[in-house]
Amino acid sequence: MDSRVVADKVITGRTPASPGNPPKADAPNKPTEAIRFGRFELDFDRYELRSDDGPVALEPRTFDLLALLARNRGRTVTRDEIFREIWPGRFVSDAALSSQIRSARKALGDNGTRQAIIATVHGRGFRLRNMALASDATPQPPRAPDQRDVPAPCVAVLPCDAPGDDGRAAVIAGGLNEDLINALSRNRWMHIVSRNAAFALGRSGEPLDEILHRLGADYAVTGSVRLAGDRVRLTVQLTETIGLRCIWSDRFDRRLRDIFELQDELSGLVAARIANQLGVSEQKRAARLRPASLGAWELYQLGTAEFYRFTVAGNRRCQDLMRQSLDRAPDFAEPYARLAYAMVLESVYFEGPTDEAHLDDALQLAERAVALDDQEANTFFALGRVQLARGEYGRAIDALETALDLNPCHALSHCGLGDTLVADNRPATALPSFERALALSPHDPFRWAFMSYRSLAHMFLGDHAAAVHWARSAVLVPNAHYWARAKLVSSLAQSGDRAAARANIPALMRARPGFSCDFARSRLFFVRDPEHLELFLGGLRSAGVP
Repeated sequence: MDSRVVADKVITGRTPASPGNPPKADAPNKPTEAIRFGRFELDFDRYELRSDDGPVALEPRTFDLLALLARNRGRTVTRDEIFREIWPGRFVSDAALSSQIRSARKALGDNGTRQAIIATVHGRGFRLRNMALASDATPQPPRAPDQRDVPAPCVAVLPCDAPGDDGRAAVIAGGLNEDLINALSRNRWMHIVSRNAAFALGRSGEPLDEILHRLGADYAVTGSVRLAGDRVRLTVQLTETIGLRCIWSDRFDRRLRDIFELQDELSGLVAARIANQLGVSEQKRAARLRPASLGAWELYQLGTAEFYRFTVAGNRRCQDLMRQSLDRAPDFAEPYARLAYAMVLESVYFEGPTDEAHLDDALQLAERAVALDDQEANTFFALGRVQLARGEYGRAIDALETALDLNPCHALSHCGLGDTLVADNRPATALPSFERALALSPHDPFRWAFMSYRSLAHMFLGDHAAAVHWARSAVLVPNAHYWARAKLVSSLAQSGDRAAARANIPALMRARPGFSCDFARSRLFFVRDPEHLELFLGGLRSAGVP
């Protein structure tokens, strides 16, 4: 179930039974044999939960809830199923379910942070973790663990505080909440809790962990707005539900001129940076899981982490993991998009095939991604990058502009548009795109490319000092690709500092042994203007690159 719908039930409660959802007069059928899980046993004759140490006190409804989870081991029991089985035909809010889950966990020595026995599957329901069951007469084949087949993290944007008596701060805070929810919702790979549910619980005074569990959220966005004269200070935090660990925090200081412009700017910046941090957090979460616990979403995240290593081996592992993700979820759009882009970078960065058949395969993958989700910026971004590699400049620009219409805060699409404009002999027009990409995501794992591509734009414009500056900035990023070093060598030579250019050649050769002008020409096949290509190669030759 969509987390937005789940969250709204906190406000509206359950709907009464209808002809399509008739109430059940009797309690659900129970097995006659006891069910054992871990050191616990459900005895249906005695209606009793026992541990290895003896009986455990339990309310009847909590017993029924545990029985329902135990009978459905190996899969998530949705909230709707639980309401139908445990409260048949009754009008019950999510708070009642939360209370029963807490009671069940307490009886089992578990809690909402550890979730060692009862796992919360955010936005969906609950799962009794796989354990051997004594009532199984014969060995059962292992079941696949419950996996997020596609959907991703659920984020709750809680009310922004406005301490003090200045009513303007409250107005700005309220507008920022609205705009941030809207901006984050453009990222279709995350679920955003509805404003009404988040605000109702966010102002309830309950502990943060309880609020987030009731909302079914994996992450919380909190913050405050303060005013001093015409100065506005926004502080924002991103917190993981499990452990309540703050994984990102930042502060933004601005002058108050136009409230709407201020809210547009800050909500866009915050949304872009939260999206980046969530991606990193989900990649780390996937890396902590055992291989048997990996679903399509986790495989996609692991592949994305490999992608951002920008190495030959990392690119190959990325492609393999994307294909594994698609084996699990053939209609998951994002792995198609990432796989298509990895194939393009294989051609440009990693000496992969550059023939028409290879690029045709990448195009088919990107088009499949768009067909599966034509409202996601990432799918059009990938399509635009494939089309650039194929020399289809106009189509590439159209695809990237579509991506930005869908999500104006998508830093990668701003960078991709800039790179395409540079390749299409429009370097001056490209500069604002690179500026916007860096402003939105200054710590992006692709930021070396934002800088490196911008360096090439300045080179083609004849601004050698700027070209050197941005190339130097690019090579300082830890995961920078050797192309950034090649652009530094060329721009230094063109600026007249051949000694510095020559001094950087050993580092280039270490990063890519045997780098040569002929090799560079073979990989920059997508640059439209032969004079621009020769300018870049001329700088390399002047520095002494063979």
